Amino acid sequence: MSASFTPLAPGSTIGILGGGQLGRMLSQAASRLGFDVVILDPEDNSPAGRVSRGQIVAAYDDPVALNVFGRVCDVVTFEFENVPAASMERLAEAGALVAPGPTALAVAQDRVEEKTFLNAVGAPTVAFAPIDSLDDLKAAFEALGTPCVLKTRREGYDGKGQAWIKSSNQVEAAYAAIEGRPAVLEAKAAFVRELSIIAARGRDGRIAVYPLGENQHSGGVLRTTLAPAVVDAKTERRARAIAKAVMEGLDYVGVVGIELFDLGKGRLLVNEIAPRVHNTGHWTQDGCACDQFEQHIRAVAGWPLGPTTAHASVEMQNLLGEEVDLWPKLASKPDTRIHLYGKSDARPGRKMGHANRVKPLG
Repeated sequence: MSASFTPLAPGSTIGILGGGQLGRMLSQAASRLGFDVVILDPEDNSPAGRVSRGQIVAAYDDPVALNVFGRVCDVVTFEFENVPAASMERLAEAGALVAPGPTALAVAQDRVEEKTFLNAVGAPTVAFAPIDSLDDLKAAFEALGTPCVLKTRREGYDGKGQAWIKSSNQVEAAYAAIEGRPAVLEAKAAFVRELSIIAARGRDGRIAVYPLGENQHSGGVLRTTLAPAVVDAKTERRARAIAKAVMEGLDYVGVVGIELFDLGKGRLLVNEIAPRVHNTGHWTQDGCACDQFEQHIRAVAGWPLGPTTAHASVEMQNLLGEEVDLWPKLASKPDTRIHLYGKSDARPGRKMGHANRVKPLG
């Protein structure tokens, strides 16, 4: 971390690994600040590529593409955590400026490493055990009790790559469901609700934190976020302390999303961290002067972080699959702003956009 870092001037080029909706909204925010954006993504004509200066169509680990990408970009970031950490390391070793760093990516990509790190910095999680065999799973199930959830150590999101175990006769089926891959078994959290906090850390070490959001999931997929969430001062302070510990522990630069289990009375457990802009932070686009996308661009470019105070209350609704066809109805509502991702194939469960319903605070 360096307080002497010279902020990137408008006209500089920001590279984004990943061409999905988060990359698209990052690119749009960067353009508003006067930056050019280049995307690296294996999908031709990606959602982010269509709103950027250019796109390199190549695999994330293509050495030639990474070499070109690093040379044409003044700073490189990423839009989702399944980009190979080795690619970020390769860029950094070749002299490219990267943010967040490869360490944050590597930690977030492995659920065992993630939970080990979180507990080490004072951000507690549920009890867990690494699973490398069926015998490991049987022993861990006896130790952690029921119910518990088995998750693959790597990849898996929106409920994919996991299986709940509610009795001993489901252990083998759960292990088969994840195809025997390295995994983690997690105890169930007796939580009241799910919260999340979006925070940013600049190159000078300064931190900016948004108000908490309250999240509702269905089938492992986020459906709505209500923000700012109604929380007491103790819960707010604890969430901010967790965000600070996580970012400082990773020497982090950029926006991070942290999902939390609210146990009540100011007690919080971390579910997971996302080293990037986050679905539960989409409300900031219409609830704050500086949204999470602009904030991330500011941070990686070395600019001062923007204000995080909410000027409105927002209910964010994900539009999944054919729900995107509701756009005429949503667009007609004076209190609603829609954000569509430019995806043509509305597969069931696919995130096609989101709608922010804006209300006065209070």
